Amino acid sequence: MKVFCMLGDKRALRSKTPAMYTKILKRVGIRGACVPFMVEPDQIGKALCSIKVLNMAGAILTIPFKETVIPHLDILSEGANIIGAVNTIIYDGKTLKGYNTNAIGFMDAMDEAGFDLTGKSALVFGSGGTARAVVFILNWLRAASILITDGDEKKTFQITKKIGGETKSLESLPDKPVLVDIVVNATSQSTIDETPEFADLVKRLETPKCKLIVDLNYGSAENFWKDMADSRGIKFIDGLPALAHQARRTFALLTKVQVNAHEFMKVLESV
Repeated sequence: MKVFCMLGDKRALRSKTPAMYTKILKRVGIRGACVPFMVEPDQIGKALCSIKVLNMAGAILTIPFKETVIPHLDILSEGANIIGAVNTIIYDGKTLKGYNTNAIGFMDAMDEAGFDLTGKSALVFGSGGTARAVVFILNWLRAASILITDGDEKKTFQITKKIGGETKSLESLPDKPVLVDIVVNATSQSTIDETPEFADLVKRLETPKCKLIVDLNYGSAENFWKDMADSRGIKFIDGLPALAHQARRTFALLTKVQVNAHEFMKVLESV
């Protein structure tokens, strides 16, 4: 019986991810399930102890634990250590090892979309674990320039110091055209109801060179990133392709079984 969990705030309880993994387990003939748990921020250490006590296969992490979980792990993969964020934990019966499949999942999604990141200029919104993964892969693939912006300038500076890129003040963005090839939203905000001021700022952005807008969220009927793309004739991709590709990588770590990302995508579209 292969059992693993998803740990996050209340959003974990409405995520498609646990149902997706459970269906894939069934499709490949593995008895098991992925169970979502809402965990209070100060209880993440105890939650990880439970993985050991219950002898689970591991865990998938979402907001707000991708960075704060690190001190509670026994070891990190090389990529997770550089990125400074974890989205997958594997328990081998002795140790909890943290991995980051967000970065490679984003790269795979861009490859599938036919968008070569090499030599491109990028604007990344966000300063959390997802943003760190995106900046890491952009830097690794030798993007020409990477601008990172967020309301928390201290955290964006930490990303540039450890991983790469250049910080850009959020408030200064609408002042003049931002000459980038791709815009990536790595925040959790995509709807006007969530953040009307942020939505207004995005609407006022001038991106005359932009060829692709990626919102790493999914499932919102109204999405100001998509509105921005549609109004300017720019290609738009939401977070489902990246989720399918990172899930494929995470599933292989958890089960040692390789499943095509298209299988994950089909399940995501049905749950």
